[in-house]
Amino acid sequence: MSNSSSPAKRRVLSGMRPTGKLHLGNYMGALHNWVRLQNDPQYECYFFIADIHALTTDYADPSQIAGNTREVALDYLAAGLDPAKSVLFIQSHVQQHYELPLLLGMITPIGWLERVPSYKEMQENLASKDLTTYGFLGYPVLMASDILLYQADFVPVGQDQTAHVELTREVARRFNQFYKRPDSTEILPEPQVLLTPSPKLPGTDGRKMSKSYGNTILMSDPEPEIRAKLKPMVTDPARIRRTDPGNPDKCPVGDLHKIFSTQETLQKVYDGCTTAGIGCIECKSWAADAIVSALAPVQERRVKFEQNPALVTDIFNDGARRATARAEQTMHEVRSAMGLNPTLSGTSA
Repeated sequence: MSNSSSPAKRRVLSGMRPTGKLHLGNYMGALHNWVRLQNDPQYECYFFIADIHALTTDYADPSQIAGNTREVALDYLAAGLDPAKSVLFIQSHVQQHYELPLLLGMITPIGWLERVPSYKEMQENLASKDLTTYGFLGYPVLMASDILLYQADFVPVGQDQTAHVELTREVARRFNQFYKRPDSTEILPEPQVLLTPSPKLPGTDGRKMSKSYGNTILMSDPEPEIRAKLKPMVTDPARIRRTDPGNPDKCPVGDLHKIFSTQETLQKVYDGCTTAGIGCIECKSWAADAIVSALAPVQERRVKFEQNPALVTDIFNDGARRATARAEQTMHEVRSAMGLNPTLSGTSA
């Protein structure tokens, strides 16, 4: 029998904070690629929902975390993540996620945390919340622990997330300077970035699709809602009148066509737009057709899991069990190396 944790496989780990139902940006920016990775026999994949991370900013009102976690779990499964091919789990269900950040925090300089690009950026963007907390300052250590706990080889991220992986590498390097296995080999491997192909996917206002902008199309949106959201979507500003030619390369709707439409439809878009042979309303209708078609199997899977919540619970409980077993292997080595051996044999009275 083959072993899914064979040394020949390279371990991949990634996760998302539970912000509620996921949108097309989440799907194309991460989930679509995760499904591809789980289907590649060279990888052993761990994908989790980072509910502890949600407390770094939402500690004052955690009432939405459980519900949002459920929605993300459904979207993971709807996207095609398969518990037979990936370990799917909720971060807080694996106790070692509470332990390793504390131990790594002992060796991580505060200056490293303060220079993380998103530290001041998030404080400015979330000015209504008090983020002058130990937890918020230390969230990069929590993120590093998520990765190092599974001794991951790769972390699939977009270009804008590479700084977090680099900090993880620095924390691992510093740990390995202080602590080694009995045979002097390193305990925590430095993970590599696995850059995720992330197509340009604009929101309905032309900016990056984001819940904070209120410009999203959800993976679970029904067809009428998708069409309603696309109708007022911004287009090439050169097309002021119906008779004005446009350029799909300068149009957010054109960007959606490049991701979801067939080559045949894309050719019709270019031919019709550049000659003013079609109007923007027709072009948006074709984009809606393509998105609805792409999401049809995703939404069918989601309905199946929505109707069987016990199955979803079983999948993530089993994932937590498998993740815990793997995480404990790492923690056993970490505790021993840091002198936290629970046995007291050999001590004098």
